[in-house]
Amino acid sequence: MSQTNQQWQQRRVDAVPQGVGNALPVYIERAKNAELWDVEGRRYIDFASGIAVLNTGHNHPAVIEAARAQLEHFTHPCFQVTPYGNYIELAERLNQLAPISEPCQTLFLTTGAEAVENAIKVARIATGRSAVIAFRGAFHGRTLLGMALTGKVQPYKKGYGPFPAGIYHAPYPAAYLGVSDTQALASLAGIFAADVAPDEVAAIIIEPVQGEGGFYAASPEFMKQLRALCDKHGIVLIVDEIQSGFCRTGKTFAIEHSEVEPDLVTMAKSLAGGFPLAALVGKKALFDKALPGGLGGTYAGSPVSIAAALAVTELIEKEQLNARAQAQGEWLISRLTSLAEEFDCIGDVRGLGAMVAMELVENRDSHRPDKALTQLLVQEAGRQGLVLLSCGVRANVIRFLIPLTAEKEIIDEGLNILSSSLKVVQNTRPAK
Repeated sequence: MSQTNQQWQQRRVDAVPQGVGNALPVYIERAKNAELWDVEGRRYIDFASGIAVLNTGHNHPAVIEAARAQLEHFTHPCFQVTPYGNYIELAERLNQLAPISEPCQTLFLTTGAEAVENAIKVARIATGRSAVIAFRGAFHGRTLLGMALTGKVQPYKKGYGPFPAGIYHAPYPAAYLGVSDTQALASLAGIFAADVAPDEVAAIIIEPVQGEGGFYAASPEFMKQLRALCDKHGIVLIVDEIQSGFCRTGKTFAIEHSEVEPDLVTMAKSLAGGFPLAALVGKKALFDKALPGGLGGTYAGSPVSIAAALAVTELIEKEQLNARAQAQGEWLISRLTSLAEEFDCIGDVRGLGAMVAMELVENRDSHRPDKALTQLLVQEAGRQGLVLLSCGVRANVIRFLIPLTAEKEIIDEGLNILSSSLKVVQNTRPAK
């Protein structure tokens, strides 16, 4: 006899640490494109994509077929021990896709946090330096180094320190939060003056669009000045494209909107259409400094995940994913802007391609973030059959990560649920 959502939830409490988190207490049995069905047969529209993993949707036939075909050959010989060709084939494709004009190489890993950690390793061994600058509001993973780089204490860092030394944080340029490009650049100059000399800095790591931080996008001008700063001081520029990559913003990588070339790019999430795979792609001259055995991992570059990723890279052109992202983003922003006229709790609507967010505040006041309302909205939308994700340095942002392959009718249905949910939470929350 199948278990109910409540029964699974009761079992979870005993079996799984509460630190894992639990956005919605429903348990999924099957999925297709932008739809989910739980163990009780209830249908949900998915505006979260497994946290940006499913740009090609749940169970895309081409991705599933590629993985199934690989399973018939082998699952794990370990690339460092007995290598296999599809690892090299995917590396060649990513080297071509990366927005870097110099010769590139690719290292495969399993998680985004691993990609970030290896980016720092490569930057350090290539430069002979140790310090790293990241940005406030950034999210770079839950490993110790990932948390050190992450610029958000709750819930990621509190109680888990001490963290690796030599990490510094600058304000991220976000106009809605009152941080201009000029202020962010001045802060970097302040770090060089007060905390660490620029010739001791191995890398600056930045998300072109902050993910967990609230979907704030760095301007092209800021990215160009950051590139110039790195060039001046011999600093490696790492762009974290784990959430923003693989067509989410209407470009294959978000950094392409600025026409800035990074030195290293971290990738994961939508790279393999739902299978665990991460990559670090960057200039060959940097990778050449690493000695054999210094990079890699037992499960790094799973052949099944690589087969799925090869299918994803083919879908970029075959299904015009960048054009879909642009069209989806325009439609989303238009609909959300209309909702903002109706609901004074929506203080801002922003997006780059289909990486779209709305910020919830009190009475359209940007200085009064409404974290409580945001949490209520996620829960109410879930009750009505819509999966939403919150984020933001103030925990008051709803981020939209709809599969790029989602049908417009499904998106419209989800937006209608969003409107209905906003009415419920705005009318039922306690008065202050």
